[in-house]
Amino acid sequence: MSKDNEKKIAIVTGSSSGIGRCEKARLEEAGYKVYNFSRHNVENGTNFVEVDVTDREAVFSAVNKLVEKEGKIDLLVNNAGFGIAGAIETTPEDLAKKQLEVNFWGAVNCTQAVLPHMRERHSGRIINTSSVAAVFSIPFQSFYSCSKAAINAFTSALRNEVGAFGITACAIMPGDIKTGFTENRIKTAETKAYSNQDNSIKVMEKDEINGMSPDVVARLVKKLAQKKHVAPLYTVGAKYKLLVFASRLFSNNFCNKIVGGMYVK
Repeated sequence: MSKDNEKKIAIVTGSSSGIGRCEKARLEEAGYKVYNFSRHNVENGTNFVEVDVTDREAVFSAVNKLVEKEGKIDLLVNNAGFGIAGAIETTPEDLAKKQLEVNFWGAVNCTQAVLPHMRERHSGRIINTSSVAAVFSIPFQSFYSCSKAAINAFTSALRNEVGAFGITACAIMPGDIKTGFTENRIKTAETKAYSNQDNSIKVMEKDEINGMSPDVVARLVKKLAQKKHVAPLYTVGAKYKLLVFASRLFSNNFCNKIVGGMYVK
C-alpha cells in the first residue's frame, strides 16, 4: 500500500484487548507501527491514543495529530465495538442507539478522518470488522446484527467510491470468537412476554465461549493488510464460510427459520 520502504503506520480501534489486541500484535509482527485508538489502555500496550470513536471531534483531532507525527496512515482497522442483547420491544431507545453509535458510526468517524490523508498519498487500506450476524440476523441480538449489516453495506459502497484514489476496503465477518466480549455484553431484563430470551442468549454465549481464538481473526487481518487486492467480504471460520455460502443457495425464508430454530426454543 505504501509507496516507500518506510515503516507502515496503522490504526486499530479498540485494540486494548480481545480481537483488537491480537490484531495489533500480528500487524506489529508484520512490521507495522500500530496505534491503539481506545477509551482505555487495558493491557498497557504501546502507542496508545485515548479516544472514544463516537466522539467525532476527538477522532479527527487524534488522526490529524498522528499524521503530523508520522506523515501518513497506511492502514485503518475499525475494530471497536460492543454488544447488547434483548428483545426488540423492550430494548431502551438510548441503548439501541448506542449500539449503532459505537459499532457503525464509530467506524464512519474513523474512516472519514483518515480518507483525506489516504487520498493525498493515493494509497491506503481500510478493514472493517463485521460479523456473520450481518448475514444471519440473530434473535435477541437484533441491534448488534443491524450494526454489522450496516458495516457490510458501508464497506461495499466505500470500495467503489475510493478505488479511484488508490484506496482499498474490505470487511471481515467472524463467527463465534472466545473473548471478553461475551461477559461484557449488556443484556436487557427478560420479561414474561419474552420468556425464551434468556435461554436464547445462553445458547449464543455457549457458542462464543467455545468459539475460535481471536488470533484467527488477527491472522486474517495481517494477511489482508499485505495483499495487493482484497475482496469486499471475508468470512472467518470454516463452518461459518459454509453457512454464508449456503445463504446464497437457499431462500431467505428458509435461512431465517434455521436461525430461529437454533436460538429460539
